[in-house]
Amino acid sequence: MSMSMPPHAFPFSSITKNSDEGKQERANMTLVFDRYKDRLITLPKEKGWITENLYMYQGFWHQSMRRISVETVMALQETFKAHPSDVYLATLPKSGTTWLKALVFAIVNRNRYKNNNSFSAHPLLHSSPHDCLPFIETEVFKNTPTYNVDSDSPRLFATHIPYTSLPKSIIDCGCNIIYLCRNPKDVLVSMFHFANKLRDESSCSPMTFNDTFELFSKGVMPTGPYWDHVKGYYKVSLEHPKNVLFLTYEALRKDTANNVKRLAEFLGFPFTEEEEAEDEVQKVIGLCSFEHLREVNKSGDLREGIPNDAFFREGKVGDWTNHFTNEMSQTIDYITEQKFHGLNISTFSRN
Repeated sequence: MSMSMPPHAFPFSSITKNSDEGKQERANMTLVFDRYKDRLITLPKEKGWITENLYMYQGFWHQSMRRISVETVMALQETFKAHPSDVYLATLPKSGTTWLKALVFAIVNRNRYKNNNSFSAHPLLHSSPHDCLPFIETEVFKNTPTYNVDSDSPRLFATHIPYTSLPKSIIDCGCNIIYLCRNPKDVLVSMFHFANKLRDESSCSPMTFNDTFELFSKGVMPTGPYWDHVKGYYKVSLEHPKNVLFLTYEALRKDTANNVKRLAEFLGFPFTEEEEAEDEVQKVIGLCSFEHLREVNKSGDLREGIPNDAFFREGKVGDWTNHFTNEMSQTIDYITEQKFHGLNISTFSRN
């Protein structure tokens, strides 16, 4: 397993299923899974959403034998080296990760693709945001990690890892973290549809919404409990506001322009007055819109078994009202009030 960190960024690329690099990546995955198999069997487990089981590690539930898994968390904790100039986008699954990746990539790289000749080559016109801005969980398998930014730009990564389980070098080096939080009810609904789309039908029957509601209410979901994941990043954002930006999906949807400018300021790439006059903020928003990204990603696979369109279902605020009973809604409200008691986490409206 290699975790080499070259001093420059590598050009945008995706791994094809039959490429030599893809084969090596799968071989590295096997090595990582084998390395931690003895630890895995000692961990508590629960029914999984996509995989058969979830495993409890350091207070959070994780999948196993996948690119984003308990094994990759362990490997990263032992080997990953952060840089002080890094930027990490942290989310729970189905909390707006794809949109946040697109926005951050577009903000940081906007001058690179600004003129007409190069804009047609903008990766977001042709590829998934997940190819443009990688998860550190998937980088652990690569001999040559891809960072997809210019050499004079920060390294951009995403992660679903809870704050307390992040590699120590990320916590200690003073790099920047952007956390995006979403209404737990919409997270549950989105995860329910996503899981059933990817669930192995040959070995696992589809999950009912009642199944997923019961698991979610107990805190059992990939990288959950939801409430503990949110609290971890929220608390550190209060302690280190210059390094950790806490955003909500609902606020980002409601006032996208001002929050995009806020993101740009935090990233160190603020929009100039001239750019604002030239409507550059709206150009970024349009490039990263749900409708545009869904059209670009309506076919093809991100990687084996995961179609690009799996990441684009509704993207709406409040879709949970089409799935929840009144009793379910009250249950989640009660748990949320208990878990967030004493914290000013205003993530959503009950309406």
